[in-house]
Amino acid sequence: MKKLNLIVLAMSAIIALSCSSGSESDIAPAPNSNPNPNPNPTPSSITYTNTIKGIMTANCTSCHGSTPSNGASISLDTYARVKTSTQNNLAERISRAQGTSGMMPQGRSRLPQSTIDMVVSWSNSGYVE
Repeated sequence: MKKLNLIVLAMSAIIALSCSSGSESDIAPAPNSNPNPNPNPTPSSITYTNTIKGIMTANCTSCHGSTPSNGASISLDTYARVKTSTQNNLAERISRAQGTSGMMPQGRSRLPQSTIDMVVSWSNSGYVE
């Protein structure tokens, strides 16, 4: 029985020590790093730089790059171009139902509602860069 207690105690100590962090840098992002954007940011934290640019890069610029391709008529590669497009009808186009004419991204699945909501929040918050 003493041997079993000693093994349980040793295993508990190993588990406890393996779960501790040596420093804050092990768990915190480095300064000026670009961690994944918050999937549920507050409207005040949604900016072009920290949220919208990543959405455009991941979902739009393959066709709407600096030189539009695949039938795209506009570029969405800069803050100014994305802002102008959003002021016109970008949010409406990405909000259309799957398979609807003019729905973006064309030929792909509709963006998740949470992503569309971030674009709308960015617009409603005044297009913070």
